[in-house]
Amino acid sequence: MEKGGLIKKNDIDISKYLSDHGVKVSFQRMRIFTYFVKHRNHPTVNDIYEEVAKEIPTLSKTTVYNTLSLFVEKNILDVIIIEENETRYDWGECIHGHFKCDCCKEIYDIGIDINTMKKQTIDLKGFKINEHHIYFKGFCPKCIKK
Repeated sequence: MEKGGLIKKNDIDISKYLSDHGVKVSFQRMRIFTYFVKHRNHPTVNDIYEEVAKEIPTLSKTTVYNTLSLFVEKNILDVIIIEENETRYDWGECIHGHFKCDCCKEIYDIGIDINTMKKQTIDLKGFKINEHHIYFKGFCPKCIKK
């Protein structure tokens, strides 16, 4: 299934998904992608490394970095940079934005009406958009209640 379609956690053949996206399948790559299928949490390289290394003690951070770069290149993952010093990754199944709480640092997916956005970007008529990034920062409802 192409990026852009919603994929349910139990409906995916990870090996086939990676292969269909031009990725040579390896045990490490499958386990790293499995992290995204299971967690859906906008992880950093360290988040992924710490979790996957529990199962693969010989895993290196370099392997994680290289795998994530490959997944981004193959249009499987998106890079999220909300803070200058923090790179996170997202299995961008459909067009959406993000909200990062300044208090708890949680990142939430937010739905975006792409049709409304197209009307709002009239100033970009004649431009070719290669990427889009939409994010908001503030306080989530849980932290507001504190």
